[in-house]
Amino acid sequence: MTTAHPELEGLGNYEYGWSDSNDAGSNAKRGLSEEVVRDISAKKSEPQWMLDLRLKGLALFDKKPMPSWGSDLSGIFFDTIKYFVRSTEKQATTWDDLPDDIKNTYDRLGIPEAEKQRLVSGVAAQYESEVVYHSIREDLEKQGVIFLDTDSALKQHPELFKEYFATVIPVGDNKFAALNTSVWSGGSFIYVPKGVHVDIPLQAYFRINTENMGQFERTLIIADEDSYIHYVEGCTAPIYKSDSLHSAVVEIIVKKGARVRYTTIQNWSNNVYNLVTKRATCAEGATMEWVDGNIGSKVTMKYPAVMLMGPHAKGETLSLAFAGPGQHQDSGAKMVHAAP
Repeated sequence: MTTAHPELEGLGNYEYGWSDSNDAGSNAKRGLSEEVVRDISAKKSEPQWMLDLRLKGLALFDKKPMPSWGSDLSGIFFDTIKYFVRSTEKQATTWDDLPDDIKNTYDRLGIPEAEKQRLVSGVAAQYESEVVYHSIREDLEKQGVIFLDTDSALKQHPELFKEYFATVIPVGDNKFAALNTSVWSGGSFIYVPKGVHVDIPLQAYFRINTENMGQFERTLIIADEDSYIHYVEGCTAPIYKSDSLHSAVVEIIVKKGARVRYTTIQNWSNNVYNLVTKRATCAEGATMEWVDGNIGSKVTMKYPAVMLMGPHAKGETLSLAFAGPGQHQDSGAKMVHAAP
């Protein structure tokens, strides 16, 4: 049978549901506790202030009730989730340095090819809990652009990191933001200096491989005055009989006269709960653009927000969603007009 829109017929066919060998995931600990939070922080050799913030997030997560509106979240069992899976011991700077399974997965997804064709100016590839591959064009580094995984940014740029982390989305903003703060791992950190325009996008790709995995990346973008950056992210996961959880936090600071475009193509498998908090602040004359596509997942609850803090600040959101059998897409946008 044909439909009125034949171009949509293939959207219900999930092509990314394969899984790789999973020694690291099969041995990962299940459940959330103070011990788990402390262990994540210790594995990353974090400063005391970050551990304290994680523990604060855990306490707030325990206190806050589950959302009673929107989608049915009763299928999330926090005690069965694996909160941290380290798939490699070090980050690769070439695709050939990755373990074969991981490299083959990204080859099948086409990520290295996009880099070879110069369609992107930098790539971050996260597999399970951490970024396993990272690159940025040398000319951007010379202009002062910082593009790192968030864990590395905490170590290499501690003052800049601490100045902005959890300032747009407070630790206790909502139950899942608190959860992310307690167990965050991976994600992207970007700083674009004053007046610098990154004309070719930076790209990040997030892949879950382990069954019952929880992926909690934390992305922080600072666009200094009169700068421009376009960041593109995508995501996929294997198809399993039991559910996984993806709960990211994205904070963006758009300074005076700057412009940021953030594009997401969310294509999780239909056993992933996708509960994400994304928010940007815009100073005077700044522009924030969210381009948000939601095709996959079991449940998505996501409402990218823009806080218009300065005169003539501008926010735009283009949100597209497709829901097949058994999927619930609860997506939208928020614009808060807070300029004096």
